[in-house]
Amino acid sequence: MTELGVVFRPQLPPERLRAVARAADDVGLEELWLWEDCFLEGGVSTAAAALAWTERVRVGVGLLPVPLRNVALTAMETASLHRMFPGRATVAVGHGVQDWMGQVGARAASPLTLLGEHLDALRALLGGAKLTVEGRYVALDGVALDWPPPAPVPVLAGATGPRTLRLSGARADGTLLTAATSPDGVRRARQLIEEGQREAGRSGEPHRLVVYLLAATGAGAGDRLRAELAAEGLESEPGVGVAGDAGAVAEAVRRLAEAGADTVVLQPTADEPDPEGFIGFAAREVRPLAP
Repeated sequence: MTELGVVFRPQLPPERLRAVARAADDVGLEELWLWEDCFLEGGVSTAAAALAWTERVRVGVGLLPVPLRNVALTAMETASLHRMFPGRATVAVGHGVQDWMGQVGARAASPLTLLGEHLDALRALLGGAKLTVEGRYVALDGVALDWPPPAPVPVLAGATGPRTLRLSGARADGTLLTAATSPDGVRRARQLIEEGQREAGRSGEPHRLVVYLLAATGAGAGDRLRAELAAEGLESEPGVGVAGDAGAVAEAVRRLAEAGADTVVLQPTADEPDPEGFIGFAAREVRPLAP
């Protein structure tokens, strides 16, 4: 079955998260996803709070920009989440928006190299390894976690371009795709991920594919969706975004699932007037109709 989630967008102030997270827990939503977008809200701090305020809903962070983070810190925080809230946290890492990375003096000359080194070290540390590495960007000298997760922790990579998708297949356990991804884009991503897996000798290993779906419902849904697509330069992209009732949204979820998505995360528009109501719409109305 395709998993269904919703994004808590950081355009909402952090103090709104508690009510939204509890609403997700109350209605039985499977996953709540958070963003670490500059310069809005921290991904790990909000994830820890959401997990502490809830009992059942799984919480994903999509994604942590690796130029901002020493990999040892990423590993420590990820391990802590998994030990405190077993089976309920998902962490994705990625390049980050390069203009934002430049604003904080962290823009890498080779984002692909940095992401690959970060993924390798993060997965090894979370697996309990003691690591000495001298890479272009990642340098560790006898580093090991005192409190590694007690069970394997899948690490996802955010990816859009072909090289990063292949890298994700080779060196991550799953991939996170943006809301700019159509069903055809999901199929192409799967192909590129599988190419990376084959090149790395990982063919046949499970690889979770998570994709955001920009969605709007209720009064003015079509106008809100069109405005957001235009703001993102996606108004001419076929198969991206959906506006309408539960049936329309569930059909869009189905198309992404058939294309290869394991998890579809509904991304409300930035001006969604009722975030808690959107959570209820996803869980009570879309979920029964989705694959």
